[in-house]
Amino acid sequence: MSANRLHPIVRPLAVAALATFALAGCGLLGPGSVSADDVETQISDKLEAQVGQAPDEVSCPEDLPAEEGAEMTCVLVADDQSIDVTVSVSSVEDDTVNFDIQVADEVN
Repeated sequence: MSANRLHPIVRPLAVAALATFALAGCGLLGPGSVSADDVETQISDKLEAQVGQAPDEVSCPEDLPAEEGAEMTCVLVADDQSIDVTVSVSSVEDDTVNFDIQVADEVN
């Protein structure tokens, strides 16, 4: 199997390729961001709910700006393989930040 192909354990996580999540106001820091820890937890929880398997780890490099169009790339690890996850803010409504995630098609 090629190094950049998905391992069978990782495949269900990538099947949930696009999903929209909302972070409630408790995730907001100050006037305009959601903590990296909150984003990581939401990604892990939602992927587990969708595919029945949580990643071993999700790591985001920084807090997510609470601005429509803001993006960052997080990395999830499952079965010793890492996959990029693009997080994009789709809207901000009062104290709620809605964001989409896109799981990459291939492992890093």
